Amino acid sequence: MNELNNQYHTPDELLKMRKTSRVGEIWRRFKQNRMALAGLIILVIIILVAIFADQLVDYKTQVIKISLPNRFKGPSARNWLGTDELGRDILARLIYGARVSLSVGIVAVSFSLLIGGTLGAVAGYYGGVVENLIMRFSDILQAIPHLLLAITIVSAFGQSMPVLMIAVGISSIPAYIRIVRASTLTIKDQEYIEAARCLGARDWQIIARHIINNCMAPIIVEATLRTAAAILSTSSMSFLGLGVKAPTPEWGAIMSGGRAYLRDAWHITLFPGLTIMITILALNLMGDGLRDALDPKLKR
Repeated sequence: MNELNNQYHTPDELLKMRKTSRVGEIWRRFKQNRMALAGLIILVIIILVAIFADQLVDYKTQVIKISLPNRFKGPSARNWLGTDELGRDILARLIYGARVSLSVGIVAVSFSLLIGGTLGAVAGYYGGVVENLIMRFSDILQAIPHLLLAITIVSAFGQSMPVLMIAVGISSIPAYIRIVRASTLTIKDQEYIEAARCLGARDWQIIARHIINNCMAPIIVEATLRTAAAILSTSSMSFLGLGVKAPTPEWGAIMSGGRAYLRDAWHITLFPGLTIMITILALNLMGDGLRDALDPKLKR
């Protein structure tokens, strides 16, 4: 019966149907994990708040405008999360800070994924001297503490958003190299890879179309978890004064501004810290859920 039905579909249509069925199966398993689903909902809310920040608050009057008479105000009906040491609304600054933290996290992970994924695929596919050179480069990067490496790069090339993104992203490159290399070693000897070679496919075509495509499951999970680590690194850099420049709001910078007034104005550091914690928790919960949903060994 299945063979009779398949004759009415082209190979491309059958491939699309299989992919749709696989995505549906992954989503079904993901929904069964309530904690992962809660993490996804929280993350979607944070992303929507960051996207529509201009419609929610006014940048000039609420985010960066200094109002000394209103400094150190506690949470109230007018300022739900209170005001900071310069009288600026903390909630408004957290909303705009979400743009900075999420942007740095996503761009940094994309940068490290592009570089690390490519190097890992090349190392696993070719082996030999190429693999040794790439893996030793990975070992050198991994031997340097992540935060120290980021501080060194920012100090050398200047304090700016692009430099911060690259500095945070470089520390994640070794993880992607090892993950993609390990997956490539198990994939490159499969029958469909040999068939692609026999059909005249070039090495870069095999790597791009077949190897990377079949490594996506561990890559997606690692990217989700690494985004959380990138956001934490960004906040740490800003807390140390090496992140984005004032008056641009960033969660770590907001915490840094309130640490001198912790006893009398606890809310300045508490709410940014909770925001960072909730965002990272949501990403980690979603990453754990994706790992379980994408693992074929967990199929029922």
